[in-house]
Amino acid sequence: MWYTVRSIGLDVFTRLRDAFPTLDLECGFDFSRHTTIGCGGIASVAASPTRPEAAPLLRFLQRNGIPYCFLGAGANVLPRDADFDGVVIRFGKMNSLSLEGGNLLASAGVTGGALINFARRHRIGGFEGFTGIPMTVGGATAMNAGVSDVHISDLAEEVLCVEKGKERILSRAECAFGRKKSVFSEGIAVLGVRFRAEPSDEAAILLRLRMYREKRKSLPKGRSMGCAFVNPEGVSAGALIDRCGLKGLSVGGAHVSKEHANFILSDGATAEEIEALVALVKRKVFTETGILLEEEFRRLP
Repeated sequence: MWYTVRSIGLDVFTRLRDAFPTLDLECGFDFSRHTTIGCGGIASVAASPTRPEAAPLLRFLQRNGIPYCFLGAGANVLPRDADFDGVVIRFGKMNSLSLEGGNLLASAGVTGGALINFARRHRIGGFEGFTGIPMTVGGATAMNAGVSDVHISDLAEEVLCVEKGKERILSRAECAFGRKKSVFSEGIAVLGVRFRAEPSDEAAILLRLRMYREKRKSLPKGRSMGCAFVNPEGVSAGALIDRCGLKGLSVGGAHVSKEHANFILSDGATAEEIEALVALVKRKVFTETGILLEEEFRRLP
């Protein structure tokens, strides 16, 4: 199988190199090494465009029928076990942060840590809830990442994106933010976000940062996708799973955490084993409570 992927990958690599001589490319991208769950096959090529390259690259892939997917920090995603004969697009080269009037501008590849530190240095509040979350601005925006009291949608004013091969700026309303989802979940690439910048006292920011760090200390250690399921209205998904007696339930190398039932941990699990455990948990919870859990993670590709 590796020979097939390598052959196809080299063909795509050559075509991309000819079309985009300065584009940062990597052959044989291993999903298991770039995701928090630590599983998945090999992608033919990974591409890391700059902003001027992003829209032309997406147009090229679309016009030539070359499959692609986006990958940020690699959390809240489940790559498939099979190899991917396509292109993984990463925006790590787009990592600028700046202030403009009453707004904070962040490019898609900015990490959560860099965003929080920048906001703290400039005494801007509101971003503390993202501390400790493995994320990039692009991926977090697409997933509307956050915690119970703050999500990306609470702070984003506009999003710069590529839709159908062209750059666009979408207002918050046009982003269709929902619970752990947005319009960007459907293949629109996030290039950057204009956030509201609310001034705050540095001592208050540091206090909130410590509070959120303490909260995250109770989360399970080990390889996971983060929370596996979206909390249904008015109830915790973890509490539902616990109520059904599913803590510790396992399939192969995947098991439901005994500390926090909304975490599925991997001890060398395959994506197939994780998917089987997810399906089993959903089925048992639905049978016992009538509530169908919604997956929080996204499958790749």
